[in-house]
Amino acid sequence: MDLVLEVFDYAIGDSLYTRLFPTALQSTIPPTIARTLKFGNYSDYAQLSVSNGVMLDTNAALKDVYGVFPNILPESAQMYASLLPRHNIIRQCLSLFVIMTVFGWLLYFSVAWISYMTIFDRTIFNHPRYLKNQMRLEIHQAATSIPVMVLLTVPWFLLELRGYSKLYMNIDESTGGWKAVLFQLPCFIMFTDCGIYFIHRWLHWPRVYKMLHKPHHKWIVCTPFASHAFHPVDGYAQSLPYHWFPFVFPLHKVAYLFLFTFVNFWTVMIHDGAYFSNDPFVNGTACHTIHHLYFNYNYGQFTTLWDRLGNSYRRPDDNLFDRSTKDSKQVWNDQVKKMEEIRGALEGNADDRTYVGGSDKKNM
Repeated sequence: MDLVLEVFDYAIGDSLYTRLFPTALQSTIPPTIARTLKFGNYSDYAQLSVSNGVMLDTNAALKDVYGVFPNILPESAQMYASLLPRHNIIRQCLSLFVIMTVFGWLLYFSVAWISYMTIFDRTIFNHPRYLKNQMRLEIHQAATSIPVMVLLTVPWFLLELRGYSKLYMNIDESTGGWKAVLFQLPCFIMFTDCGIYFIHRWLHWPRVYKMLHKPHHKWIVCTPFASHAFHPVDGYAQSLPYHWFPFVFPLHKVAYLFLFTFVNFWTVMIHDGAYFSNDPFVNGTACHTIHHLYFNYNYGQFTTLWDRLGNSYRRPDDNLFDRSTKDSKQVWNDQVKKMEEIRGALEGNADDRTYVGGSDKKNM
């Protein structure tokens, strides 16, 4: 995230933090508060600049620490003019929280809205297991959970900014060149697919499910706005493999940003109800629809590999791909009958959802 943060700091952050926390403030506030604000500062190096083209060998260990020296952009006039310089942990936490929350909202609302307006099949509104005011509930759940998920994720971003990850920028022989970058893409997909599978299965343990994962399974049939409608701890838990990967394997920083954006697109896509493919290897929209309908199947995120190995794969019903029958009342009633047997075993007989069609008897 150092690339994103540097662009933000160069354009807005340096000026903003200099106005709010100028270095002159240090002489007017109690020493305890000043020391607290300066927690995590690399104060011995705060005034160093590489504008003269020289970096001391003794500072080489700091080259991967964000904010001590400029990286992709030149040094701004106010880079070191704040009591909270770029490398200050408090400043980094505040900036990351705001940037990633706003980015999360923008990505969620824009991609879900585009999906809803272009490819989402709105006949699902008539499904007997569509909830009353469902889209409003999905949006509220997602919009309130995203800031909390970001807050939980900030420590991973901080570790990256402090130089503990294997993220890198230069593409040359020492880093494996472009072949390494291209190889990182499938490696990331397969690594995170495996991690999410096992975390997702854990979230379906009955006690964990009722405590964390049930809010996401409130949506038995989904709209694109269900994509990020999680309990925040659930959403954070399923994102962990994305953050683990760059601490285990080398990953180019731009590839990391691309993949970070891609997984959010994918999350919307598998909830949009548009069944374009029944590929036996790809865990696409149809597979994830089966997961929401029948709970205990298709836990994977990108592929069906781990579901097949873990004996939890369920092939999507053929009628999902038949436009003449997929929205028929008979198909929907068959889905409800199968779903209620599984839901009852997992959640108990009581169902706290309010469906558009009223009670089970009216829907069956």
